[in-house]
Amino acid sequence: MFGRDSEPVQFYRDCTAVLIPSGDQVILRKGTNGHITQALGGSFTVYVDGSLFRIDGINADALGKDPVPPPELPPGASQDDLEHLVWEQMKTCFDPEIPINIVDLGLIYRCEFVSLDEGQWRVEVDMTLTAPGCGMGDILVHDVRSKLEIIPTVRRAAVELVFDPPWRQDMMSEAARLQTGMYY
Repeated sequence: MFGRDSEPVQFYRDCTAVLIPSGDQVILRKGTNGHITQALGGSFTVYVDGSLFRIDGINADALGKDPVPPPELPPGASQDDLEHLVWEQMKTCFDPEIPINIVDLGLIYRCEFVSLDEGQWRVEVDMTLTAPGCGMGDILVHDVRSKLEIIPTVRRAAVELVFDPPWRQDMMSEAARLQTGMYY
């Protein structure tokens, strides 16, 4: 039932979770038992009573794990430094069912920076899904937005879900194609 890498877990406190794939927010109660099936990018996918749930990294302590520290931008950082950090943050976003980050999956179509006042930025992202009917769209959009908005100097992240052009396997990085066995 569980992969060899799954880890039994018990919740140490009540915890907000997102039901996969519906995106409904629920509370998993202290003492609930489950299995961590994926722990990537600071988020966790947990199997509990026949369902999968996504736990954000800020709630890692509910699973007995250390939260991932927020990203840092050094004082006097350039726009290039910010752009690099934005792409690195997006690489911490994973579909809870696919162990490859959304950048390597080729889901990011556009990432642009709009200068605001006082050294602040708005980051605009267009992204897609591997399949238009995928129920994870809202969850992934929220994940990208929240991970970008914790970057110092990013005041707002506008993340849009688009389906033109449709995603194709050849949009994946070479590493992602090798990892999935979709290399051709």
